Amino acid sequence: MNAMTDRTAGSKAYAPGRTLPLRVEIVRQFKRRRTLVMFGVLLALPWILVVAFSLGPGPGQQNSLRLSDLATQGGLNFAAFVLSVSATLLLVVAVALFCGDTVASEASWASLRYLLAAPVPRDRLLRQKLVVALGYSAAAVISLPLMALLAGTVAFGWNDIHLPGSGEMIPASTVLPRFGIVIGYALVNQLVVAALAFLLSVSTDSPLGAVGGAVGLVIVSNILQAVEALGVIREFLPTFWSTAWLDALSPELDWSGMIKGSSLSVTYAAILMALAFRRFRRKDVVS
Repeated sequence: MNAMTDRTAGSKAYAPGRTLPLRVEIVRQFKRRRTLVMFGVLLALPWILVVAFSLGPGPGQQNSLRLSDLATQGGLNFAAFVLSVSATLLLVVAVALFCGDTVASEASWASLRYLLAAPVPRDRLLRQKLVVALGYSAAAVISLPLMALLAGTVAFGWNDIHLPGSGEMIPASTVLPRFGIVIGYALVNQLVVAALAFLLSVSTDSPLGAVGGAVGLVIVSNILQAVEALGVIREFLPTFWSTAWLDALSPELDWSGMIKGSSLSVTYAAILMALAFRRFRRKDVVS
């Protein structure tokens, strides 16, 4: 009788919705060495670039066509430059790392099947992993431009932004709210990388393969983007609209490119994430 009571109490105590709490997964991922190293790199990069510019020959001409020549004109210019040189590789690697390593690493450590035997429902496990991975990815994308804005302001002052090409100036008070749009678009633009890395993460036991596959997609897309013979087909490449955030820093805010880029990213991401959940539900987890 007591044994039956214990079993009944145990069954009532089990609640699928309470398994693998987000706070546990957040702490687990934060303690990972790759998390600390990646955030260390992202937060240190702006200061390294400040030192590099300080050792250089001096600022370029204000009518230059390049953001690099205007980076020392103020904190906003510096932040725009750092984001422009980081969005196509460093941030891609960071997002691919957080989203591609999350499930594949559990499989490589042979701990994934034990999580499922806990038991953690498959959809919940995948959802919790995805939420935390996207959270760390968002933190990475946000922290870099904000640290660049701080480093640039400390090193070069708080000035109006200089536009490349014309050298036209826009008041900092006008540009600062738009900088939030820039960061928001950068987040949405990285969704494709996050979704593909996550799909590969549930499809392989190799974290390096999942991360490398997502980064490889961006590299191939950038190469194809340079092939003008593809014409309008290039507009459907996931990286074609990656620099559309520059329209937010123009004298007249232009949403057209960012709307197209966001729509494309969200569509691709939704499809890839749906495939990830479908794949994981049917996967025979043996590790």
